[in-house]
Amino acid sequence: MTDPSARVPGPEAHDLPKDAAHRLEELEHGLFTSDLSVNEFLLVKEAGFHPLGFVMGSSIYHIGIQTRKWGESQELTKLTEAMYTARELAMTRMEEEAEELGADGVVGVRLDVNYYEWGNDSAEFIAFGTAVKAEDGNSYRNALGKPFTSDLSGQDFWTLMQTGHVPQGLVMGQNVELPNFTQALYEARELAMTRMQDEAGRLNASGIVGVRLEEKSHQWGSHTIEFLALGTAVTRGTGEVTLPKPTTIISLDN
Repeated sequence: MTDPSARVPGPEAHDLPKDAAHRLEELEHGLFTSDLSVNEFLLVKEAGFHPLGFVMGSSIYHIGIQTRKWGESQELTKLTEAMYTARELAMTRMEEEAEELGADGVVGVRLDVNYYEWGNDSAEFIAFGTAVKAEDGNSYRNALGKPFTSDLSGQDFWTLMQTGHVPQGLVMGQNVELPNFTQALYEARELAMTRMQDEAGRLNASGIVGVRLEEKSHQWGSHTIEFLALGTAVTRGTGEVTLPKPTTIISLDN
């Protein structure tokens, strides 16, 4: 089986829908769009980045059938690979839109999965985020030369930058397991976390922040659970770190 943690090849620019190309062209002429809240927008600006546009990517993927041995716990390798590849396609297409805008990164990334009545064995994987560019003229692209991706909120992104760390990429690890025993659940979580850390290693990251481990049940099997580990890989910047001074609140009551 192909290693599900391996990155899939990125789509070419012509893979983007025509409407997407037209929308991105408008953004290149000064208009910007963003799904950041007002507070997040302000803090991203305070961190030295200007929002360029709301970017997205999607992939509708057919999930194949895999035979199972009900007497033992096992990873559903074909299902793992299909879901991992589908998410990677969505992420890569989102990154392609950010590339078209000349972005340094994408903040506030979120991954969603939709199911439709017309496709019982299919699912749409969607990646959303706001492409941003540094206002100081420096490049903040990651070790692979691509725009960084991060699922941190605008507030957390600002705080991270104050500590001298820079996002590198949204990394993930995944495992789909038949949970017959406690040990199986434990090993499934460990495998998902390991694959996430392996992705961070390929980005030469010094750490992963905002890690969360999600457990999801899907329509492909009542005895099947997906374990998905997500986080933002970061590296330590080279500049001096100036943390904001703490605020002191005093009471004026007698």
